[in-house]
Amino acid sequence: MPTMKIGMIGLDTSHCPAFVKLLNDPANEFHISGAKVAKAFPGGSKEFSLSHNRVGQFTEELKALGVQICDSLEETAKDMDAFFLESVDGRQHLEQFKVLAKFGKPVFIDKPLACSFEDAKAIAEISKAKNTPVMTASAIRFAKGIGDLLEDGEIVQSCEAFGPMALLPDYRDYFWYGIHSAEVLYAMIGKGCKTVQTFNTDKLDVIVGLWEDGRIGTLRGNRIGANNFGCVVTTDKAAKAGFASGDIPYYALMLKKVVPFFQTGKSPICMEESLEVIAFLEAASQSRANGGKPVNIMK
Repeated sequence: MPTMKIGMIGLDTSHCPAFVKLLNDPANEFHISGAKVAKAFPGGSKEFSLSHNRVGQFTEELKALGVQICDSLEETAKDMDAFFLESVDGRQHLEQFKVLAKFGKPVFIDKPLACSFEDAKAIAEISKAKNTPVMTASAIRFAKGIGDLLEDGEIVQSCEAFGPMALLPDYRDYFWYGIHSAEVLYAMIGKGCKTVQTFNTDKLDVIVGLWEDGRIGTLRGNRIGANNFGCVVTTDKAAKAGFASGDIPYYALMLKKVVPFFQTGKSPICMEESLEVIAFLEAASQSRANGGKPVNIMK
């Protein structure tokens, strides 16, 4: 199978040079073959400081790595086989995806899929209408210690996922770093949450979800102590704990899933689950704003 040519949109995250190094350099210890980033559009968000403060730096890094830098999203998309939508401000994803969807090629949308359930649902509807495959994920769900924690067929009854969760002044609360732990939670317990309740202090937030079948999923976002990601699960076989290990780069393990998605158009994560991750964070955000009252999850 010939190497796929990939266009990258949004050069305002460290993911961009990391992905290029893993895909484009056969000498890289963790090289993933089958796809190569050929062109990129810097993009950037005026509304988010961690976008406009970094887009220049990462654009120069991609230039040095041999990627062609383009002046528009449309120019980047021309003659490409698939796309990385990397813009770090998830509020941009819907409008950028509307353009990419016209090309009908697979699109990996880096976390978060969107910063509201309304936008996420619109992306899913456009994906279906335009027959444009979409995959979205946090790399943490594939990390060693997380992605290999469960045995085949093991049924999770409850899960607590945890990790760092800074709250930024110019980004919607849980959608910045809460998305990582939410992805771990859903990787373990799956979809089916019905209500969400948030408890927060200056040191941490705890988000509790009640699933339709009686299972409970908890997300703990820390602003003190260690910054490691992990989870504790109770299954039908045992109680287990897993911690994300960087022995193999998170991004490399994720790209081993993304490249086959580019090749086949079939995501390993169903869109219904990805939508519910965003709905879970939306309900948690609403509960936080309402003093911790339970909120029904949107469908």
